[in-house]
Amino acid sequence: MRIHYRGRKFSGSSELLISHAVSICQSYAAQGYDLTLRQLYYQFVARDLIPNKQSEYKRLGSVINDARLAGLLDWDYIVDRTRNVEVPAFWGSPADIIQAAANSYHLDRWSDQPYRVEVWVEKEALAGVVERACGVHRVPSFSCRGYVSQSELWAAGQRLGGYIKQGQVPVILHLGDHDPSGIDMTRDITDRLYLFLLTDFYQSQQDIIVESTRDVIDRMEEFVASVGEFNETIQPDQAITNWAPVIVNRIALNMDQILELNPPPNPTKFTDSRAKEYVERFGYESWELDALDPATLNALIVGTIEEYLDEGKYGARMERENRERDRLGDLAENWEQA
Repeated sequence: MRIHYRGRKFSGSSELLISHAVSICQSYAAQGYDLTLRQLYYQFVARDLIPNKQSEYKRLGSVINDARLAGLLDWDYIVDRTRNVEVPAFWGSPADIIQAAANSYHLDRWSDQPYRVEVWVEKEALAGVVERACGVHRVPSFSCRGYVSQSELWAAGQRLGGYIKQGQVPVILHLGDHDPSGIDMTRDITDRLYLFLLTDFYQSQQDIIVESTRDVIDRMEEFVASVGEFNETIQPDQAITNWAPVIVNRIALNMDQILELNPPPNPTKFTDSRAKEYVERFGYESWELDALDPATLNALIVGTIEEYLDEGKYGARMERENRERDRLGDLAENWEQA
């Protein structure tokens, strides 16, 4: 909604910025997306409406702020995904809460799948886009906020280890910036998850004779195959070719996507300790994940998740879920009688 809180006279250039912002935001709202200020900025840059400079980002933020207060831009178009108020739930009657339970009732759609997928994104500002994509197939999502803390990564190792014990192969789909630290974060996640998963498995198998890390991986592979159906026919494009305790698949932002989609570049930060190695591999430019269109990110995440799905098992699970949800709905409708 647009609400006029404060009068403001805008210059011609500011009026043009506001007009472009309204057009861009309306286009995304029609697709069901809202935008962060950073995402809106990159849409301006991608359309060659403003140069890719920090000063232009600050100017755009100031104009957008004034435009919203002046009632020229819908408040729902721009969101801040890093600051949220948690509001407790309330119910008018027992029937209401049963109906709410029916509406939100979901089985674990991945409990009998050969793979167990999670989606991890570097930036919390993109959590809303990722959550929407993950919601299609009820996949967990995690906002890393840069490098994952030791506590959270250890907890992930415990969770993923549980999937391995059920005969499943854990899969982490990772999305991050294409810059020195963003690239290294995928390596860091892989290394530490290997450390936790392999060590925990080794300690649980005291009879194992270890001469190398490969020995532990071989034993884990035998264990998974003995517990459940280990499906070796599914070979996602970017997955590793040899079995491992966890597949960490970096699905964005990668150089092939940069060459195809041509997002606006930024100068590589030489204050980053990893800049030298990055420049040797990729040159002096880097790219932010935020620069990708939300619809493009959504399609990428959903499409990659579906590469790991056994559709037959998934369909049967969905049919059962729908039957049981309908039973809960019938109970809510007939609560007084029940």
